[in-house]
Formats: sequence, C-alpha cells, structure tokens
Amino acid sequence: MKIAIYSRKSKFTGKGESVENQVEIAKEYAKAHFDDEEKDILIYEDEGFSGGSTDRPDFQRMMLDAKTKKFDVLICYRLDRLSRSVVDFAATMEELQKYNIEFVSIREQFDTSTPMGRAMMYIASVFAQLERETAAERIRDNMIELAKTGRWLGGVTPTGFESEPVTYLNEAGKEKTMFKLTPIKEELKMVQLIFDKFLELKSLTKLEQFCTINNLKTKNGVDYKRYSLRLILSNPVYAVADEKTYDFLIEMGCEIYCEKEKFNGEFGIMAYNKTEQGENFSAVKTRDVSEWIVAVGAHKGTVSSDKWIKVQKLLLRNKSKSFRKVRNTTCLLSGVLKCKDCGSYMRPRSGRKNKDGVFVYYYMCELKERSKRTKCAIKNAHGNKLDKAIIEELKNLSLPKSTLSKTIQGDKITIQTTQNSIEKEIMMLKDGIRDNELAINNLVSFLSQEQESDAAKYIIKRIEELDKQTATMKDKLLKLQESKEANEQKDERLDIIKNMLSSFAENLELVDVEAKRTFIKSIVEKVTWDGKNAEIFLFGGTPGKKLQPPMEKK
Repeated sequence: MKIAIYSRKSKFTGKGESVENQVEIAKEYAKAHFDDEEKDILIYEDEGFSGGSTDRPDFQRMMLDAKTKKFDVLICYRLDRLSRSVVDFAATMEELQKYNIEFVSIREQFDTSTPMGRAMMYIASVFAQLERETAAERIRDNMIELAKTGRWLGGVTPTGFESEPVTYLNEAGKEKTMFKLTPIKEELKMVQLIFDKFLELKSLTKLEQFCTINNLKTKNGVDYKRYSLRLILSNPVYAVADEKTYDFLIEMGCEIYCEKEKFNGEFGIMAYNKTEQGENFSAVKTRDVSEWIVAVGAHKGTVSSDKWIKVQKLLLRNKSKSFRKVRNTTCLLSGVLKCKDCGSYMRPRSGRKNKDGVFVYYYMCELKERSKRTKCAIKNAHGNKLDKAIIEELKNLSLPKSTLSKTIQGDKITIQTTQNSIEKEIMMLKDGIRDNELAINNLVSFLSQEQESDAAKYIIKRIEELDKQTATMKDKLLKLQESKEANEQKDERLDIIKNMLSSFAENLELVDVEAKRTFIKSIVEKVTWDGKNAEIFLFGGTPGKKLQPPMEKK
C-alpha cells in the first residue's frame, strides 16, 4: 500500500505546525497504522500558500499523481491543511473517492473509509471556512477603524508618496507609531502631468504613446502601460477631499467611513481594500468600488476635485473602448508571436476587406504602436498569410520525413537504448543486493552460534562491509529507477507530440479557429518575426524552419 502525506503552511516557520513537523507526525501515524516503510511514502509540501484555494504547486502535483494511482491513502496532519474552502474540499474528496483513495486527518481522527468519517469531515470543513470568514470580517472591521485615522496601512506606496512613521500617545498614554503618506515632489509632478495630458488627449492609448515617446518611466524605471496609467488616474489618493469629491464618491457607490465635515479641502483621500491579491501574492484584481473603505487621509491632496472628477468620468466613458483589434475568433498567433527586434508581443490589428471579400488583418509590434515607431520600426506581418504559413509548417512537421519526426524517432531510439542499459544494471544491482542480504543473514546466524570465538570480530567486520555495500547499491538502484521513470515520461511526451501533430494534420479542415489556436499554444513556445522571416520555436527550445510569408508593407 502506497502512502502520500500532504503538508501546508501559509508562512515559513520552523515552529509548531511547520510542514516538517506535519510530515514527521504523519510518518509516525503511517508506520503505526499502515505498517509501511518510509521508502513507500510520497511527500507533498506547500510552504507559504494559503488554504483558501487549491492553486498550490505540490497540491496540484499530488492530485495529478492521484489520477495515476501513485498512492492509495492520503494523510494530513489537520483537515484545514488540505483546504479551508468547503467547495474545494468537497471537490477534492470527490476526486479522491473517484480513484478509490482513502483520506486520513490525524488531528480530527477522520477516516473516509467509514460513512461517519466522511460526514464528520464535511462538517469540520464547514467550521474551518466559517472560522476563515469570521477572521476576514474581523480584519475588515479593524481596517475600518484604522481608516478613520487617515493612516497608511502598509504595502507599496502610490506614485508620488513615501511612507513616514509618526509617533503619538494613545488614550492610555502609551507611545505608539503610525505611518502616513508624505509627498515626493518630483514624482507628484509626473502625476500632475499624467492627469493633465489625459484630459488633453482623452485616451489612455494616446497617453501611453506620449509617455513612451517622451521616455517617461514609472517609479520602478519601466515604461508606463495603459494598466499602470489607469491605476494612477483612478486612485482617490491624489484627489483633494472636499464636498464635490464626497458627493461623487457616494454617487459611485463607495462607503465612506468618516463624517462629511472632514471633506473640507485640506487633505487628500485614502481608499483601503481596493485590490485583491491572488495566491502567493501573484495577480492583483481591483475590487468593486462598493467594497472600498474610504476616508480622509493624513496627507495633502494634489489634484483638484474638479480635475479628478473629470478624469473619472472620462475613464468611465472610455471603459468600453480599447485598441482597434481583430476579434479572437479570427487570428491564431496572438500571445505567441513576438517581435525579434525588441521582444514585445505582436498583436493583431484590423485592416480591410480584399477584392474577394476576405477580411485582411496584420500583426503589429506593441512597442512600435505605443512609441509611434520611435523605439521599434519593424515591418508588420500579414496576419492571414502568416497564420496560413505557420499552419502549413506544423502540418509538415508531422510528416515522416520532417526534421522533427526524424529527431523524435532518434530520441526514442536513444531512450530505448538507455533504458535497456539501465534495466540490465538494475537487475545486476538487485541480484547483488539479494546476495549481500543472504550473506549477511548467514553470517548473523553463524555469529549467534560463535559469539565467544576469535572469529566473531572478523564476522562483525564483514557484516558491516556487506551492509555498507548494500546501502551503496540501494542508493544507486534508487537513482537508476528514477532515471528510468524520467526516460519513460520523456518517451511518453515524444509520443504525445507526435500524435498531436498527426491528429492535427488529419483533422485540420474539421476544427475551428479556437481548436487550431489551442493546438498551437500547446506545442509552440513562441514564433518570432524579424520583418521578413518568421521562426517557430517548439517547447523545449527546438527551433523550427524559417518561414518567409509575404508581409504587409506598413
């Protein structure tokens, strides 16, 4: 019986319920209840990941291994180590049950092999989520109370400000420290320029182009993008807190957690709880304004209420507008095609209908478009013709005489040769281990009868030598078995690539654009364009043939 152990902790620590301690406790449980040796135990650890979602690397790896029945029992130290979400927990349990894998939670003593155990686990998961939601409510309540003071609660400061500690005495007379935003004059000049130019140009696209052409950079030294410009323009932190901004924020649906009298035109505005960070602080999502916690800040406002409100109304009007682009149902290479000169993505742009009534589009470098050709002037690629050329080349790759097919066949022969050699060596090691273990048993048996003889010390020495040899052979055997498994996986991947290419070529005329796009992204790492030639790079860094489709001369 194969045992799997899963451990998780949101933050790194070597104390208490660290992932290491969870694993050790689970190992002891497995040894006591399943009589399994440690070598039969698979370990999955996620350090620094919340249980609020299943987007955790080792959790995902564990569920993939569950599908291939690499283990029969999953052990966790505590129920909420697996998940804190009822929905995720229920889905995980259904998945494990589908593959007949039992689940044990040591702390709660639940075992899914019994109906009562399954019922109790669902109940416990409900309480785990309730505890999490209650904690979230407490955090929000605390945030509201702190917001009323106008302080900065931490994190990355907005452009134009830095965080400054301020010491004060609380109601009990104790000295405390809070933080407030203080201005950075040069950065605030940039912010004022961004607001003024946006009102002049009335377009985020044109504002982005202006910043790129004039080499204006963010506080981190990178080019401004539409997203970063929108964040600055929509941030209430710059607005002067007066009666006009108060009324506008109320109209937007914001909850304001201070008296209207404080909106007297003296300070700026603080909006807390504006963004929601993804798992492990990855993606950032802007919350709806109804979830914001708004109050008057302890810093000075820098943009007049009239100007800030005009900008917000203009952003709302332009919300549905974006770059002129081709519908995703048409082009194939968006997100795959890159400019070879500057490394930027090339995006599809609309063109015209030709004499046959076919809609013509082309791919343009993002940096070229943003900078109006001042930072990149690579020629556009004719989208229809380039897409067709890429599809034809991928079809050709499936042919038996193609370079890729020959490479795959050569790699498979090399893998098989290596596997044969590994299997022979594995057999030799297994024979050697078996012979050594038999010899050790015989020597131990002889030693038990001749404990008082002069030969005893030589027998003990020989046993130690054989035991050391056996340990070395076992280590080597383990590495060879891992190499064998890695080669098997590589061989399977080669078969998958070959079958995918063959299937795609056979069914090309039957599938829609979305299916073609999905196939391309599953096998192609990138396609580069140098203004004349396109080059395909398959996953693994393998370059394909250079293609020279006709280009759009723009």
